[in-house]
Amino acid sequence: MRLFSLFICLFSGLLPVKMLQAQSSEIILSNNWMFRQAGTAAWRSATVPGTVHTDLLQHKLIPEPYFGTNEQQLQWIGEANWEYKTSFTVTPSTFQNKQIELVFDGLDTYADVFLNGRKLLSVNNMFRQWRVTVKEWLKPVNQLEIRFTSAKKYVDSVADETLPLKIPDHNRIFARKAQYHFGWDWGPTFITCGIWRQVRIEAFDQRPAEVKQLPSRRVELVQEQDSIGRSFYFRIDGKPVYMKGANYIPSDVFLTRLKYKDYHKIIQLAKEANMNMLRVWGGGVYEDDAFYDLCDRYGIYVWQDFMFAGGMIPVDDSFFRNVKAEVEYQVKRLRHHPSIVLWCGNNEADEAWHNWGWQQQFNLHGQDSTRVWNAYQRLFRDSLPAWLQQWDGSRPYISTSPMHGWGRKQSITEGDSHYWGLWWGLQDVEVFEHKTGRFVSEYGMQAMPNWTTVQSFTTTQERYLFSPSLKQHQKHPTGYQNLQHYLHRYFLDSNKVKQLSVENYTYLTQCLQYYVFKNSIAIHRSKYPVNMGTLLWQLNDCWPVASWSITDYYRNRKAGWYAVKEAYRDDVVPVKDTIYPKNLPLTKPVFTITSQGENMFVITSTTDAAYVYVYKEGEELPLKENYFHLKAGERKYLYIDGRYQKPGEHKQLKVKSLYDVLQ
Repeated sequence: MRLFSLFICLFSGLLPVKMLQAQSSEIILSNNWMFRQAGTAAWRSATVPGTVHTDLLQHKLIPEPYFGTNEQQLQWIGEANWEYKTSFTVTPSTFQNKQIELVFDGLDTYADVFLNGRKLLSVNNMFRQWRVTVKEWLKPVNQLEIRFTSAKKYVDSVADETLPLKIPDHNRIFARKAQYHFGWDWGPTFITCGIWRQVRIEAFDQRPAEVKQLPSRRVELVQEQDSIGRSFYFRIDGKPVYMKGANYIPSDVFLTRLKYKDYHKIIQLAKEANMNMLRVWGGGVYEDDAFYDLCDRYGIYVWQDFMFAGGMIPVDDSFFRNVKAEVEYQVKRLRHHPSIVLWCGNNEADEAWHNWGWQQQFNLHGQDSTRVWNAYQRLFRDSLPAWLQQWDGSRPYISTSPMHGWGRKQSITEGDSHYWGLWWGLQDVEVFEHKTGRFVSEYGMQAMPNWTTVQSFTTTQERYLFSPSLKQHQKHPTGYQNLQHYLHRYFLDSNKVKQLSVENYTYLTQCLQYYVFKNSIAIHRSKYPVNMGTLLWQLNDCWPVASWSITDYYRNRKAGWYAVKEAYRDDVVPVKDTIYPKNLPLTKPVFTITSQGENMFVITSTTDAAYVYVYKEGEELPLKENYFHLKAGERKYLYIDGRYQKPGEHKQLKVKSLYDVLQ
């Protein structure tokens, strides 16, 4: 298999050097990288940390991956092998240290590492830190090369070698790589590679002793028999805590685009929405330190999945050893964060094995079925809890989420619940009146991203229902059909939906998401203390897309965010709506907007108005409240978030309400 070579050209005069301790130093290798496709001649500058897709985009060798239908024509990148290279100097003082190591905090994913022409290392896990002793191979001037193999080609070849045993449900399960890179029902397929975290030289005489720093917080997951089944709630420092939050996915497909300000924005949006928990979903990555630091700072608890989602695992020992090293590194990296209150083995693998028909679909019977299930039990039920006891020991662990599928009675009476009767099952919101689980850790409703975001990935000619670009940015197999079903149920006859402009369709799907989250949360919270948590799917997006998120790819608040902010308030008990939106008595409103103060508008209406949306053409308006109901004559104060209003800005504002779309 052809590989991807990577040389590192770094010059000591340009490198940041950090002193670790007396007689120790650290050299960050981040400059003067070059890359090329294996087998081609032209080397081009590269960014490290980075990905091959973003390097290609930087040189304008590919179009914007998220625009239109460009995803389709860029699949070749993930099927190619790529090479990166650089050089660096080592000073005499560095050579005086007894130990010199080359450290990679993240290589994505399959690669061979060469130093001065000598192969040092083969790597096969995006989630591990890799260290290798290099003092005897170093020179005053050095060349470092990394050759990446296509992850897609690799997993496909391993899957072929495993036949006739076929392990559910996708060849991606062979890769210790972010599973969503292979595509999901809210994300594109961009199978990345590259140096996605820091590379450095560490020189020292003696490695500092490892210190097991654990938070002083006492965390318990209480699962006790009761008259209904078994409880499922968090007791923190002796007090039961009702969890209100969301599921978190990676905030970009190309992870190295994310900076501290991006993490700060998304965590701040969670906090402002009155959330106290985020679940880091198992098909993404163990997040950047900034994510956990911000959760610590803002008092947001973290439910941390290990990175396994929607699939079984390989049965071989080499895979098992690889995962053990990954878990050790990640647990030791993260265990000092007080925000983390739960380790979870995987997302939906147990449910899938027992409920999704895999044994029949993949012809897993008898000994083959036993082998696959035994491998699952070995990792998630036996080994992970033992490893966590060794490397952490301060937090609870569950082997999977959920324990029971949403079609089974036990999913309501014990464990956590992924209730997808709403959306997948086309059930009404009211189903939660009798099917709210002990802890609802997934449920949701889709909506389009904000209109400015739709404009960002479409041409004017493609802004019609349902254009190729709009279909490309809807990854659920029946997404638009499901939205049609729910719009018809709660808002507008489906024949009229088809006649909407894309702009009004976007508005109406967001009103739908507002309605569903408002009423779902109201029902969930009304079941307290039987129900002790509700985590909606999902907080954020990894690209501009129609999805279940309440903030879109550009961190804009969708209508659902405003509903959640109100429904999660501690000082108010949310109340379920008694009238469907399509049955509201609506008359034509006339709105007046005036400016008040440095960052505030005041809006009034001549009649009662529903789902009032205040916006600007061609520009996102960051209001702290929107999609509100407004009584005739009521003065509603609207605050701009993070900036002052511009001179005369109130005259540029436009207003849309439910009347405008339904009449």
